[in-house]
Amino acid sequence: MQIKPLNDKVVVKASSKEEKTRSGIVLPDTADKERPEQGEVIAVGPGKLLDNGSRAPMSVKPGDKVLFKKYSPDEFKIEQEEFLVLSEGEIIGIIE
Repeated sequence: MQIKPLNDKVVVKASSKEEKTRSGIVLPDTADKERPEQGEVIAVGPGKLLDNGSRAPMSVKPGDKVLFKKYSPDEFKIEQEEFLVLSEGEIIGIIE
């Protein structure tokens, strides 16, 4: 199944983050149950519709690793996979 976002929406697959304690114990991402703040762009919309009828180009593309605000994305599940959807303006930056 493919996801085709509309306007300036971006679909992101959240990155799992494992953390290590000082003694080297790995804490899986399920340990703290916090919402993710970074992920990989899966799909992007065509861009925001401007007043003159044209579309603003998107600044992210599929495959980009991005940072976003913790509580801005909406979560949804498709075929047992979890995805996040947010507006391009809610993305803080691209991780290079």
